Amino acid sequence: MEQNKLTLGSLFDGSGGFPLGGLLSGITPVWASEIEPFPIRVTTKRLPFMKHYGDVSRMDGGKIGPMVALAAVMAQEKPSS
Repeated sequence: MEQNKLTLGSLFDGSGGFPLGGLLSGITPVWASEIEPFPIRVTTKRLPFMKHYGDVSRMDGGKIGPMVALAAVMAQEKPSS
């Protein structure tokens, strides 16, 4: 019996911590969404097989394919005093 391959999509990807962790755990990262240029360069260099979609608000969920895992990290800025 063939085992299903686990795949990962990463929203607000940063420098690719979740995709790297997934890869080390046997999960294949297939795409990421990030808008900052430097983190995109980092993941493009380290995980060249991942597709980068850029701005999450411009993604079409119907075109990215099914995912088994979805990683998202959102940071909240501290209010200024």
